[in-house]
Amino acid sequence: MKKIVVIVGTRPEVIKLAPVYIELKKSKKIKPILINTGQHKEMVDEMLMWFGVKEDFNLKLMEKNQTLESITGKVFEATSKLFKKIKPDLVIVEGDTVTVMAASLAAFYLKIPVAHVEAGLRTGDIYNPFPEEMARRLVSRLTSIHFAPTENAVNNLKKENIKKNVFLTGNTVIDALQITLKKLNEQYKKLPPLIIKNHDFKKYRTILVTMHRRENFGKPHRDIAKTLLKILNTFSNTAVVLPMHMNPKVRSVIVPVLKKHKRAFLIEPPGYVPFVYMMKKSYLILSDSGGVQEEAPALGKPVLVLRTTTERPEGIKAGSAKLVGTDPEKIFKETAKLLNDKKAYLKMSKIKNPYGDGKASGRIVSKLEKIMMN
Repeated sequence: MKKIVVIVGTRPEVIKLAPVYIELKKSKKIKPILINTGQHKEMVDEMLMWFGVKEDFNLKLMEKNQTLESITGKVFEATSKLFKKIKPDLVIVEGDTVTVMAASLAAFYLKIPVAHVEAGLRTGDIYNPFPEEMARRLVSRLTSIHFAPTENAVNNLKKENIKKNVFLTGNTVIDALQITLKKLNEQYKKLPPLIIKNHDFKKYRTILVTMHRRENFGKPHRDIAKTLLKILNTFSNTAVVLPMHMNPKVRSVIVPVLKKHKRAFLIEPPGYVPFVYMMKKSYLILSDSGGVQEEAPALGKPVLVLRTTTERPEGIKAGSAKLVGTDPEKIFKETAKLLNDKKAYLKMSKIKNPYGDGKASGRIVSKLEKIMMN
């Protein structure tokens, strides 16, 4: 059997690679080995448990207040040592994190082929999002097998003259979402309470908000928070639920603006499952998250993207999402439109999800078996 190492380090990587790992475990031709770098700790552990996936190695690299430079170096060195010990036939990475970039370079130095899940995403601006845009560009140059989630991603790779072993699969985040929704329906009564204290999703039209991008630190985040306050004061039947990112640079700006409003619920970061529940129960979503842009259309929720660029233009083109950036006037105008205009809301909420059908992981494993057994 061929040995394939699956690398994860952050929550999004687990969410998007857990369905692939589950499919790999079913294979009679491949032995998957799961490595957790520990770039993020608690959130990753929770996700592994939710999907019923067990790591084979945990590098435990997370440190308080870690810098990009330090975590990059630690992931590179630690994965290099482990690859030499395991001697895998292939390394699978997903997305655009420091773990992905450093582990891919470590594999390249050891002449181990790399397969990149969610390949081909681009904004065209190397500093937006930072450092993710450059990470995914570099990983594409180190990759032997590219699993692109959309036609647009395939075309992005072609523009960079990457044409060999490029496969259109759909996005595995939809696979993960379908698994989660099924488990939520089956196990709802067994799960911990997924209710925010003092908030009733039925009483208010809930606006779910997430923001954490480095390029929006400072004034952009403050402007968004002030706009949320204006929305709450204008529409008395709305509430804002805002899971706060752990980064103090985000919290120190948002909390002073919103903490006193009785319909602004500033909560600690929820797990993936409670967050899916909140997406499902919300009226609309304002977010700078890439994953949310992919998941929300599957739940019929319009998304206003709090970024000036996105590497996921399919949602914008389809009409399930709109780029509003961090401009207060635009954010307020587009939010007000969705709150006031039922036709505009329904038009966005009923768009077919452009990111996948929930079968991406099966396609990925099928391709890997054919390629590795030739």
